[in-house]
Amino acid sequence: MSDISQLFIPSAPLPADRIGLLTPYDPGVRTLPAGHQVAPPFKPLPVDIVFEKDVPVTLRDGVTIYVDLFRPVGTEEVPVIVAWSPYGKAQGTSASVMGVFGMVGLSNSLVSGLAKFEGPDPAYWCAHGYAICNPDPRGIVDSEGNSVLWDRQEGLDCHDLIEWLAEQQWCTGKVGMSGTSYLAASQWFTAAEQPKHLVAINPWEGVSDVYRDLLKRGGMPDVYFGQRLQKGSFFGKQQKEDLISEEQRYPLMNDLWRNKIPDFDRITVPAYVVASYSNTLHTAGTFRAWRRMASEDKWLRIHNSQEWPDYYDEANVEDLRSFFDHFLKGQDNDWRSTPRVRYALHDFKGGDQVNLPADSFPPADISLTKLYLDGLSRTLSDTAPAGAMEASYGTESNPNAVSFITRFEKETVIVGYPKAHLWVEARGADDMDLFVLIQKLDAYGTPLQQFTVPNQSARCHDVTDHGGSILRYKGSDGRLRVSARHLDESLSTDEVPAHTFDRIEKLSEGEVVEIEIDLLPTGITFYPGDQLRFIISAHNLSGTMMPGLQEYTGANSGQHVIHTGGNHASYLQLPIKITG
Repeated sequence: MSDISQLFIPSAPLPADRIGLLTPYDPGVRTLPAGHQVAPPFKPLPVDIVFEKDVPVTLRDGVTIYVDLFRPVGTEEVPVIVAWSPYGKAQGTSASVMGVFGMVGLSNSLVSGLAKFEGPDPAYWCAHGYAICNPDPRGIVDSEGNSVLWDRQEGLDCHDLIEWLAEQQWCTGKVGMSGTSYLAASQWFTAAEQPKHLVAINPWEGVSDVYRDLLKRGGMPDVYFGQRLQKGSFFGKQQKEDLISEEQRYPLMNDLWRNKIPDFDRITVPAYVVASYSNTLHTAGTFRAWRRMASEDKWLRIHNSQEWPDYYDEANVEDLRSFFDHFLKGQDNDWRSTPRVRYALHDFKGGDQVNLPADSFPPADISLTKLYLDGLSRTLSDTAPAGAMEASYGTESNPNAVSFITRFEKETVIVGYPKAHLWVEARGADDMDLFVLIQKLDAYGTPLQQFTVPNQSARCHDVTDHGGSILRYKGSDGRLRVSARHLDESLSTDEVPAHTFDRIEKLSEGEVVEIEIDLLPTGITFYPGDQLRFIISAHNLSGTMMPGLQEYTGANSGQHVIHTGGNHASYLQLPIKITG
């Protein structure tokens, strides 16, 4: 590890659009009365709330961070929920956060303005007998130290905060965590440190491997959201981690990147995990953590929308409270009768199904079914073509893609982890960046998609036609740089291949290689006559994750050849629900 080190650059002060009404440093204790409204767009407080602002907490290495605490008025001890992220503990009223709500079509009146971005709202939780802790981690705003991004250091720091909270006179000694995105990812790292007083966690869609999920999905250096995250967050007074320079210096998996993967075997606390199929940033990481975490008491709910509308939905907040009431308050409620898995099925025609119960994910009643590619007819079938046939495209051509279609004669449900098992060749090049997509077509061949957010305006159409994939679901996708094809035998399963990303294996002219590509888990219902189209391309088929990002361009040249049939029987493996 001596020659592998984190890199840092100077932080900057919070820009104007990230400053909330309560951001300025102003330590002290005050009571916010019931009916208090932080600002006109926001929800008035339903109860009196004690607000302790800019409380110093000293971590094990002497660094002091600052937290905001919200708790019910009175002498009764209460449990506390932590929202850990670098997004500024008082940014809930900032123009930036209000703008995000507007982008997805949510009203700012859903929250009180005291909520941390992507975190639990003190107005609701204090009214139901909980405290909320909004910390600024090390290096953020007024907190000391240098900030890091999704790192085991954050787990250690949050561990110390949790143990400090448990000792406060108003606290029962029971601590939980909740939140989406960064606030979810931080929970994997914290739970892996096993703080004594952490009782339950609620990760709501979050990365669980910085290398594989954020910077190098499929081994490709698609760093543009990482750039936005690094540049647009981690504001403070000292230094912040330079993730982009680290990727350039350390392009292969090493100890620095392994330090940004939580130790799933050490996550043993009860967990209520929330996921979706459609979040191209968080889906893989959330399902990976769900599969690998060691918790015996773990629940998974897969929804059909986007994380923010889902997180702040009234029914879902009540559902979460049932979980926390059981584990943080010891209530003998009906949470234990909640199915261990509740999953969704998209149909892209307004008939989505949600909260379908199962004991596992994928559900037990699925069959891993191989559909073989036929390069001549461009179809998918359950038997491999006897003869060999190539399907190819020039990477600079239009189209620089090939696709294969099958039509369903009866209702067919795909739910679980798809994968592509392909035989490929590069002509005139020594590598290939491949993008794959499973697309649903109606009976007339029209591609089907659906928005995952309430905002379906003309502007939202514009930014999601090719991009903004977290806002509009176009199907299950995957990608792989072929020189990164080496499989990790310890992590790969027949359902979900995993790559080591620790070596480069270039292609030779005329060499045909066997690869496996993991596609994002999915749940889709196909009705009689509907079709499935499987696309292989040299370019990103879904566009960018977020609106306004620069798009990654595959490092491709020459010709891509997909071999089918004969000794090179490429196939798409689908988890198909057994019927009858």
